[in-house]
Amino acid sequence: MLKFLILVVAMQIGCAAKAPVKGIDAVQGIPDRIAFGSCARSIKPQPILNTIVDAEPDLFVYLGDNIYGDTRLAFLMRAKYEQLAIKKPFKRLRSNVPVLSIWDDHDYGGNDDGAENTFKTTSEKIFLDFWRVPLDSERRKRPGIYGHHIFEENGRKLQLVLLDTRYFRGKLTKNKRRDIKGPNAKFRRRYKPNARPNQTVLGEAQWVWLEERLKEDADVTIIASSTQFAHAYNGLESWNNFPAEKARMLKLIQETGANGVIFTSGDVHWGEISREPKGAGYPIYDITSSGLTQVHDWASSNKKRVGKALKEHNFGVIDFNWKHADPEICMRLLDIKGKIRRQACTTLSEISAH
Repeated sequence: MLKFLILVVAMQIGCAAKAPVKGIDAVQGIPDRIAFGSCARSIKPQPILNTIVDAEPDLFVYLGDNIYGDTRLAFLMRAKYEQLAIKKPFKRLRSNVPVLSIWDDHDYGGNDDGAENTFKTTSEKIFLDFWRVPLDSERRKRPGIYGHHIFEENGRKLQLVLLDTRYFRGKLTKNKRRDIKGPNAKFRRRYKPNARPNQTVLGEAQWVWLEERLKEDADVTIIASSTQFAHAYNGLESWNNFPAEKARMLKLIQETGANGVIFTSGDVHWGEISREPKGAGYPIYDITSSGLTQVHDWASSNKKRVGKALKEHNFGVIDFNWKHADPEICMRLLDIKGKIRRQACTTLSEISAH
């Protein structure tokens, strides 16, 4: 049986390798629309990928849980990636839209895994190979899958930062007491903030790298984080479980004078837009898109939420109007029909340090 599965995987890889892929180099100038999404089981149909193509983004970013690998077996992880690769909507997405990716726990190796995952070097290679990250990419020259891309046009610069919130992440602190009841109570308030100073989200090498990225003279910096950043504590996995690391991020944004920092995130199986009003000298937005196939019929409370949560299949977009002297930036959540269901708009001056 094992040999048969390996043979099937090999055949699938051969077919997938022939599928055309539109690379990131195809992005001309600065993007007007960046799309993103997360949480997609490879065994499920994914018609929303066709909707994403029809929305005509300049690029698409997978924010993690791009498959539900949840394994320590390399051949099985590859097989689940190839289940995605042979889907017609995925082929259409990849051949029409440049695609970038980060991972979350389920495509990293296991539910809620961090640095303790002994499979991570293997899953890293499988990840980088599947997403066709070039052999000379900075992402292949160090531990972790973090990286960045810069786009420029007519004196404007946009930077896309891809974080790795798994490879180096410290231990989560379980919450023994949970005061939420109901059928999904086991998923809520699972963790409490870890106040120990030696615990990290990014690891020191990635923090040093990120500081250099935030010093980049960019008009806008989009930070792709697999887990949420700017929302209120809800007991699920997020930056709120590491308050010292979240404070470090806000301080670093402020100290580097980074302009237009916006977070995109996934993981939670609902969509929402959060706004941290104090932020880092200006408001910090976090647009969460989850999921492409996975959604809950509930959403945690969030006092920093703009509007309501979206408990349907969704993907996110950030639209830029670069023609304005003060560019308008709109963060939007779209449903499977391509209809805008949630949005929050701002201007570059509102989210700039200067």
